[in-house]
Amino acid sequence: MTGARHGVDGAGRAGGMRAGGVRGGVLPGPSGWHAVCRVTELLPERGAAALVAGVQVAVFRTFDGGLHAVGNLDPFSGAQVISRGILGCRDGAPVVASPMFKQVFDLRTGECLSEPGPALPVFGARVRDGRVEVSLTAAAWSGAGAAADAGVVLGGR
Repeated sequence: MTGARHGVDGAGRAGGMRAGGVRGGVLPGPSGWHAVCRVTELLPERGAAALVAGVQVAVFRTFDGGLHAVGNLDPFSGAQVISRGILGCRDGAPVVASPMFKQVFDLRTGECLSEPGPALPVFGARVRDGRVEVSLTAAAWSGAGAAADAGVVLGGR
């Protein structure tokens, strides 16, 4: 990735990214999708934080190739740390455990599975031309628009 902030450093550690992976980021296209990094830079079972149109987003690639984007803000601690969480599965669902207080969130729905409480916002994620793209708008990933767009991964597989 080129740009002021890199998604993955030379040691393979995920870090903050500017949307687009280029200086100043990339404005979304007419569809509302924002490029955040090359898919090869997003290591399986690791998260990365991206700043997308002023929103901190945690982007994950699971071991089976699933792609997920959720809000990076941990609703229990108030810290922007979800991208640093531990990935796993619970009853077949891909999940992330917050690194702060260890609440577990379903990456497909954002629901907290550990205890009643606030959910994470879930965003559309897809790979297009070798780049991971995120959409902050529900219309871009809620079904009708996404189904017509090859390569879209709806908050997971």
